[in-house]
Amino acid sequence: MTAAPDEPESEPGTAPEPGSEPEPGTVRPGGRTARVRTAVLRAAGDVLAEQGFAHLDLADVARRAGVGKTTVYRRWGSVTGLVADLLTDMAEQSLPRTGTGSVLGDLRANAALVCRTLADPRQGALFRAVIAAAACDARTGEALRRFYDVRVAEWAPCVEEGVARGELPVGTDAGEVVRAVSAPLYYGLLTAGVVPDERAGERAAAAAVAAARAGVFAA
Repeated sequence: MTAAPDEPESEPGTAPEPGSEPEPGTVRPGGRTARVRTAVLRAAGDVLAEQGFAHLDLADVARRAGVGKTTVYRRWGSVTGLVADLLTDMAEQSLPRTGTGSVLGDLRANAALVCRTLADPRQGALFRAVIAAAACDARTGEALRRFYDVRVAEWAPCVEEGVARGELPVGTDAGEVVRAVSAPLYYGLLTAGVVPDERAGERAAAAAVAAARAGVFAA
């Protein structure tokens, strides 16, 4: 496939020189259209969901996406750079938090969103693959942490609003409460292969709120 006008042609499939790979998430499609980025990230997600991180290959992703290999190598630089951008995109596409007027209601909504994501055949498999890779690859691990930092920051205000309404103690760590909701849902999936359902989500939210009210997460 011919390189884009803004990119000189080079030998197809030529990887960057050792040590020149960009950090995860630092290379963005820039001059190429959003359609190309969407196609590449979709292809990368498909490979992760179907075959896992070990089988993620830039040339294969380019073929699946119908994009030149040179473009993928230059734009993302490495498998970990591609995964980082995929996680960035997933964070950007995640549904915004839901306000219900109570901290328990808000955290139930958060738990329901997590359950729907992990129960989805593609999304659930994709997350398992990325989490497994993050345990063995430092750059993937950092990208995953950034992803969850974004999600926690999105939902932390519901806890802060609960503190302001007097539902939770002053000094409650909002981020820790949000993480406490998701933790048992991911734990069950990763250790026992149990896909969380609505009941599990409601139980996780109720447990996190009960602990927060007892001052467990207060500074």
